[in-house]
Amino acid sequence: MAWHTLSVNDHPTDVDAFEAQALKRYGVDLPLVPPRYRTNYFSHIWSGGYSAGYYADIWAEVIDADAYAWFLENGGLTRVNGRRFRDMILSRGGTGDMATMYRAFRGRDPKIASLLKNRGLTGVSR
Repeated sequence: MAWHTLSVNDHPTDVDAFEAQALKRYGVDLPLVPPRYRTNYFSHIWSGGYSAGYYADIWAEVIDADAYAWFLENGGLTRVNGRRFRDMILSRGGTGDMATMYRAFRGRDPKIASLLKNRGLTGVSR
């Protein structure tokens, strides 16, 4: 994702150095747990239009984790909570702006905290 934060005029010439700097900046340069995939493994997100799809996949995980956290914060998977989720999200399908519907359900915009917790990344500097 650090690549996508660069301006149009930024052109790093050393991929490995850029990656190392990004890992340090986000506090995930863990020698005992090296990245499973390096930047050049993701060539498919640079051409063919998949980069937006990849971002959408991760964003869907953020929303999923955040919505599940709402259930935990409100008594778990109860009939009342399930009905609320069904009535405010599932039954509406594509009939309205999804961000607006989610805000009405959750009471706020989605936050990344629950996804980070689920992935064991809480307490990591960002």
